[in-house]
Amino acid sequence: MTNYQGALQQPTNSDFNAQSTSTDVIHGIDLTGKIAIVTGGNSGIGLETAKTLANAGATVIVPARDIAKAKKNLHGLPNVEIEEMDLMNHSSIDNFAIKFLASGRPLHLLINNAGIMWVPLRRDNRGIESQLAVNYLAQFHLTSLLWAALKKANGARIINLTSQGHHFAPFDFADPNFTYKAYETLLGYGQSKTAIILFSMLLAEKAKPHKVNVYSVHPGSVNGTELGREASLELFQQMGFLDAQGNLLPEVAASLKSIPRGAATTVWCATSTFLNEISGVYCEDCNIANLATEETKFQSGVMPYALNIQDAEQLWVLSEKMTNIPFEVK
Repeated sequence: MTNYQGALQQPTNSDFNAQSTSTDVIHGIDLTGKIAIVTGGNSGIGLETAKTLANAGATVIVPARDIAKAKKNLHGLPNVEIEEMDLMNHSSIDNFAIKFLASGRPLHLLINNAGIMWVPLRRDNRGIESQLAVNYLAQFHLTSLLWAALKKANGARIINLTSQGHHFAPFDFADPNFTYKAYETLLGYGQSKTAIILFSMLLAEKAKPHKVNVYSVHPGSVNGTELGREASLELFQQMGFLDAQGNLLPEVAASLKSIPRGAATTVWCATSTFLNEISGVYCEDCNIANLATEETKFQSGVMPYALNIQDAEQLWVLSEKMTNIPFEVK
């Protein structure tokens, strides 16, 4: 079955839950001989993901814009390679992929973890709004270039980090780049995260004949990351996270995940045998999520508009046009 219109969005008998950590999930799993790429693997939940996979025996490649920071944060970890890549620069993505492909190695795990959130309006070197460029189009771009290596693994998985923030907005095909309408950072963030889910669902179906499974992951609201560093105090207050004095509300603090818990669903999707025959689903709390309803909006689940097959197909064509890359899954 495909996950079109959310047909597969039913929780399974996962051994884990929202309280599980990446260490819990990886327990007893040996990844020796596996090769993983983790974008954004030098900080936050990406760093935790890279550490978890490396300590389980995988060779983990971390492409990073800030090489010095990556070397510092990954120092002492076994089996880690650091390479340069800037997701705001499409030529940099090209160069990273060319170098990896030249090594001739298969790619067992591609974890598109890197992202930005709630930033002011800025555009990449092609003029594309930055949240759309970094959060989604960079995933499409990198995945397309690494497709040959993923096929070579004879059983690869792609994990695309999205967010419950997709509840903010469906994808705006009329004006995705804020060319005509006023820029609103929440809408830009929301549509970029919706795009990831649409892409993951359609790629999963295209990739089945090549033994490549694909998942989109909401890690949860995680404390201690750098993701919201550019968001204004007023925006956090508007979202109901901070009080008038700028203090984190106690009920919000209690709901936040630690970084190890935030990385757990990524690691679960990368390694769980429960998912061997299931692909294209949106996951949260170490399980397949339910479809969201008006009652659960902004609480849990995946919005039905993020699993619309017609939108997914239209987005694929638009993505090829915006990146100038034909992604033929064959």
